[in-house]
Amino acid sequence: MNKRDLLLNMVDSNRKPDTIPAAFFLHFDPAYHVGQAAVDKHLEYFRYTKMDFVKIQLELPFPLQPQIQKPEDWKTRLPFFEIDHYEPMLKVVEGLVKAVKKEALVILTLYSPYMECNNMVGQETVTRHIEQDPEAFKIGIDRMTESLLQFVRACIRLGLDGFYTSTQGGEKSRLSDPALFDRCVGPSDLVLMNEINQNCIFNILHVCDYWMPYSDITRFAKWPGQVVSAGLELANGSHVTSGQVAKLFNRPFMGGLERKGVISTGTPDQIRQAVQTAIQDAPERYILGADCTVLPNTPWDNLRLAVRTAHEYKR
Repeated sequence: MNKRDLLLNMVDSNRKPDTIPAAFFLHFDPAYHVGQAAVDKHLEYFRYTKMDFVKIQLELPFPLQPQIQKPEDWKTRLPFFEIDHYEPMLKVVEGLVKAVKKEALVILTLYSPYMECNNMVGQETVTRHIEQDPEAFKIGIDRMTESLLQFVRACIRLGLDGFYTSTQGGEKSRLSDPALFDRCVGPSDLVLMNEINQNCIFNILHVCDYWMPYSDITRFAKWPGQVVSAGLELANGSHVTSGQVAKLFNRPFMGGLERKGVISTGTPDQIRQAVQTAIQDAPERYILGADCTVLPNTPWDNLRLAVRTAHEYKR
């Protein structure tokens, strides 16, 4: 069984998993963000860690938009990014699909339109504009969604197996009124996720708590994706288990390790113990991973050891 079969069997409810897959993600040095250098670095990392699928890091900055100062500016002043803006990443997708698709699934990180708006205009400004004039902001984020949609479709045409779709905006205290997420943020995510889910065989829904925790993740339980990835620490010190998340979302769970914890700084024995503990608490259909992208200086040997420990584990 190759790595493709391992993952596809794991998401097939009619098959019993016999090995625990594992994968970890980190950002490479800017010298390896685009071109053949990016293809080679992703392959080097995949081969060294022996992880079970290739996830392409989306290293595609959008230019700052200082002209967006007032909420109404979202109506007319956010540019539309044509497909040529995405060409550097499309070349990386094409190279990795050609290099490794026969042996492993190849997926790509997709940041949400909301996250990209934050990157271009600033998180505080976006929050303020949503709360002041949600309908004006919605015009801008819909424009960004259409731009990303053409990128998604181009990746699918190149043979990409799926996406790691990351959502933000629904965390505790992000917006003063949680209903604004459902009005202005969630719909743009779902446009992309529904397109992806209809056309790709392996997608991971990532409920991203990189910046702040959630009070509750039940609002995402019906969102698309064959696998769910989420942090287990919620706001106010509350905690959920990987089994509880898998049951809530009715799909396999990916995660279990804290990205800044033992996986980054621990000894080999500590890493083995952390992996074993995570697996003992995990549902049957499970991919070992971190709650988000691990720190860039995390030793690759740590990740290789965690992957090997998962592969060798006997339930």
